[in-house]
Amino acid sequence: MEHHAGTAVQTLPNGVMLNVYPDSIGERLSDLVAVLQEPDFDATFSLLYLLPTCFHSDLDRGFSVIDYDLNEALVVPEDLAALAARGIQFKFDLVLNHLSVASPQFQDLLRNGDASPYKDFFVDWNAFWNGHGEMGPDGHMIPEPEHLEKLFLRKPGLPILDVRFPDGTDRPYWNTFYQKVTYQPIAPDELIAAGVDEAVAPSIAMMVNGALENGVAPDDIDLDGYNHYRSEALALVDNKRDYLGQMDLNARSELVWRFYDQTLAKLKSYGAKIIRLDAFAYLHKEPGQPNFFNKPGTWEYLDRLRAIARQHDLIVFPEVHAEYGKELHEEVAHHGYPIYDFFFPGLVIDALQHRTARPLKRWIGEIQSRGLETINMLGCHDGIPVLDLRGAMVDGVPHDGLLDDARIDAVMEAIINHGGRVKNLYGTDGKKIAYYQVNATFFSALGEDEQKLRLARAIQLFMPGIPQVWYLDLFAGKNDYAAADAGGAAGHKEINRTNLSIQDIRDGLERPVVRDQLALIRLRNTCPAFRGYLDVEDTADPVLTLTWRRGRNTATLNADLATYGFEVVTHAADGTQERLAFG
Repeated sequence: MEHHAGTAVQTLPNGVMLNVYPDSIGERLSDLVAVLQEPDFDATFSLLYLLPTCFHSDLDRGFSVIDYDLNEALVVPEDLAALAARGIQFKFDLVLNHLSVASPQFQDLLRNGDASPYKDFFVDWNAFWNGHGEMGPDGHMIPEPEHLEKLFLRKPGLPILDVRFPDGTDRPYWNTFYQKVTYQPIAPDELIAAGVDEAVAPSIAMMVNGALENGVAPDDIDLDGYNHYRSEALALVDNKRDYLGQMDLNARSELVWRFYDQTLAKLKSYGAKIIRLDAFAYLHKEPGQPNFFNKPGTWEYLDRLRAIARQHDLIVFPEVHAEYGKELHEEVAHHGYPIYDFFFPGLVIDALQHRTARPLKRWIGEIQSRGLETINMLGCHDGIPVLDLRGAMVDGVPHDGLLDDARIDAVMEAIINHGGRVKNLYGTDGKKIAYYQVNATFFSALGEDEQKLRLARAIQLFMPGIPQVWYLDLFAGKNDYAAADAGGAAGHKEINRTNLSIQDIRDGLERPVVRDQLALIRLRNTCPAFRGYLDVEDTADPVLTLTWRRGRNTATLNADLATYGFEVVTHAADGTQERLAFG
């Protein structure tokens, strides 16, 4: 395919990628290091996607980054060095759109207010919308309706966190994702020190603390007969305000770009090769444009970031969800970036449901004909992105999806019937508009059928691109309903994040479904044929035949989607043949 001048794709490294949190196996990364050094894992993984709890973070299982220093409670430099010595390269996340409120930059803003060098490091909501809206009664700029209707929101209400400056004023800052404000209890002696009569201070403290515990906003607290002390009490409450959340970065600030440069240098020092750009599509903000992947601003930011990354010999790729029909994946690839293959998991489930590989083969053909560089997965730390398969209206013209709506509904229904949980998106009116993804282990999504999991893994390993393997699916992990129920607002994701003990790993390695996957992974990671080209044979359903060729080396998958049985046959350049049969 053609790419913009100067935007040639940086070729992804070959091999199979393991995807884990640093404490997914054992209690810290050193436990995973020990596991991967065992003979069972020889020649299996040459890449490791280490999720961002390896950094200092406080929310969203790592994606609310405080700073990009190693979290040495989980990871030490010696762990990374040991994995590199094992021949493993790293993929890390750079969360482009936001930082934690606990970040040094935001904490400096809280301490110093207008005098902070980081005052413009984050997005001042009122300053951003000045001239493009009207001030509301709560001190928040309300964007003009034509601007407001274009906002893509991740939660109900305006994406604002009110930040208390040292001068006592509140400043709204842009907060696309999570936020929570809590207040520490006040004590009677603090009230007395503030000038409250000691005889009534205990009663006022009890009333204030009780109201806060019941979720009453400070400004709505009624002290009944003690309201003449209300200003003293609320001043104490305001001084004991705690923030939790992820604050949007202001990419108009050169300080932010200096921060990106320093962070990429730091990730390179850890041994990074690939950087996944999380939440990048929310970064570029402009009145009159959507706050999700607006153009051309998003491309300008991405190109600037890629230029910085190349100085550090890093490959960056933007992670974006969108309906297939919007062709956003092609646009990203056209600009010279690798893409996540979010279409693949749903296509595999559909193929096994309907015993046909036609939609899957169509997608493989597009990957090949359009020169797409991809990283694919079955399960991952997030959900199964079924809605990405949809068609869409683009400029009033309908564009087909990879599956029609009935087939997509069938995939989603199957996962939910097997215990999957859903994540919703919202419009500006707070109403739910769509299921964003379905959360489940891929094994449970397949009805916990081991032969289906084997076949799904085999198909993945024969796909173009880098196969990324979620650790829990490798060990045929089941939905963790207890963790999902206990996880609060984001509990749906915990269904597929169960940590495995070393004993779990030892027990898993005794299971044929685990050992068979490792054999297939070892083949994919070492067979020279996979460094060549892929032939998709024109077979009738339910047969799927895929063959990789490089010189005289070949590797062929022959699969029956009706019985889920399959074989893998390899021919080496020296004439030797190997056959692995499953089911």
